[in-house]
Amino acid sequence: MMTKRNMWLLAGLIALILAPLGQGNYVVYTLCSWLIFSMAAMGLNLTLGYAGQISLAQSAFMAIGAYTTALLTLPPAEDGVGGLGLHWLVAMPISVFAAFVVGLIIGFPALRVKGHFLAFVTLAFTTLTFLVLRNEDWLTGGTYGLVGMPRPDFGFFNTGKQLRFYYFTLAVFVVFCLLMWGIIRSPWGRAFKALRENSIRAESLGVDTRRITLLAFAIGSAAGGLAGSLVAPLVQFIEPGSFALVHSLKMLLMVVVGGAGFFFGPVIGAGVVILMPEFLRFTEGYYLMIYAATVIVLIIFCPKGLIGLGEIIRNKLRKDKKVRGDMDKGAQL
Repeated sequence: MMTKRNMWLLAGLIALILAPLGQGNYVVYTLCSWLIFSMAAMGLNLTLGYAGQISLAQSAFMAIGAYTTALLTLPPAEDGVGGLGLHWLVAMPISVFAAFVVGLIIGFPALRVKGHFLAFVTLAFTTLTFLVLRNEDWLTGGTYGLVGMPRPDFGFFNTGKQLRFYYFTLAVFVVFCLLMWGIIRSPWGRAFKALRENSIRAESLGVDTRRITLLAFAIGSAAGGLAGSLVAPLVQFIEPGSFALVHSLKMLLMVVVGGAGFFFGPVIGAGVVILMPEFLRFTEGYYLMIYAATVIVLIIFCPKGLIGLGEIIRNKLRKDKKVRGDMDKGAQL
């Protein structure tokens, strides 16, 4: 028997399948961006919402994934920056592994610093990554970036067209969600939650907080690498500005607005951050003002995010229903 939660998940999947039909390329591109940034934000949610470690480096890990994929999939070039001409299926796991390893290394400072000090460490790494991408033009193309990354071609299914690339991205998104759900429900996931709630108590219960902290950073970074590996073929042009600090802040906003510590919170938050400005463009010059005001209101009045607000409303309705039921039973007596 299908549970109510599974029915909602199935309805959401059907909505995602039908969403791009009959839409123009720009709308489909925006939906692709939403799914990709949702994956990156879900990785950040693992680090922040579950393990309780602040990171401002998610855009840097996206950059690692995007540039690694670009350099591996671009065809060789006689002049300028070329690649190895590998297929995306080969480049993607290498890109994810590269982000995982770098995240593991960056996670070491998390063993000594916490809170805003850790945020400064990850901020410095993001800045360093941006400078390397901009100045090492022999490898990254510098400010001119890299262009012409091919979209995956599986023979029976070519993702060259925007709509096909959307469904390819959706398939990756579904598989990614299943993997993340498995991690959250595993002993690692329970250890992440224990670390967030009280690191001292978690350690007293036998949780290796050093290993779990590093693991949270590494897995969250790998999710950013996967998102970057999809960004490269989506836009087919990457440059350092695409992965500046502001994008890390946007992903942090996605987690906070959607609901840190809730599995689908970052997906809802990414919808607000990416899709909402597009829906408000009919207001012309006022859409950014309306968008900013909406985000501020959400942060002030929904400190647990939109999903957290939904949980509060649902619990209140359940409590009211229980009170009414008790009153009815009392009246019958």
